[in-house]
Amino acid sequence: MIEALSIWVAAGLTLAIMSFLYGDNPVYKFAEHLYVGYSAGYWLIYTWHFTIKLMVIQPIAEKQPGAVWLVIPLFFGALMLTRWFPRIAWISRWSIAFTVGIGAGLTLTGAVHGYIIPQVKATILPLWTGNGLTSFNNFVIVVGVITTLIYFFFSKPHTGVLGKTSKVGILFIMVAFGASFGYTVMARISLLIGRLDFLWSSILKLVQFF
Repeated sequence: MIEALSIWVAAGLTLAIMSFLYGDNPVYKFAEHLYVGYSAGYWLIYTWHFTIKLMVIQPIAEKQPGAVWLVIPLFFGALMLTRWFPRIAWISRWSIAFTVGIGAGLTLTGAVHGYIIPQVKATILPLWTGNGLTSFNNFVIVVGVITTLIYFFFSKPHTGVLGKTSKVGILFIMVAFGASFGYTVMARISLLIGRLDFLWSSILKLVQFF
């Protein structure tokens, strides 16, 4: 009975979310609010257990080496809670500024090491490798990167050779956007197939159960 009930609930919520295809309705709103509330509750429990408890409270309570320094992030985290009190809400700006600064630094270094440097390495390719297909592929990559960068060069007006080159860059940008959009649609279709397969298998299980 528990398995059958769980299948009914999961299938019902799936159909409730899919009912949005016919327009916004109370059934969809109920499933949406339930999903958001469940996600918020789950991450609250997860943050408390795996972050606050295991990484802050437990080391301080057990007097682990270096645990005294955990008071600093605990202090800044507590300052975040002052947002609930309008008179002293400005104090939370210290924690927000600290967090944004760290996030910007990590994002910058991550972008350089994760995107820019690998892109530069992937672009430095030989235009002739002895294989016609590989050479053509390398040529397309090099031309695509250079023309795309020229398109984003706004220090001079895009006229003459610079304008024609930037138009080639627009072509590569549109191809990249199209491929990205196609990948997104494919991922959504894959999710839809998964849910439809779940509904079909759920129906078969319920038929076998009864």
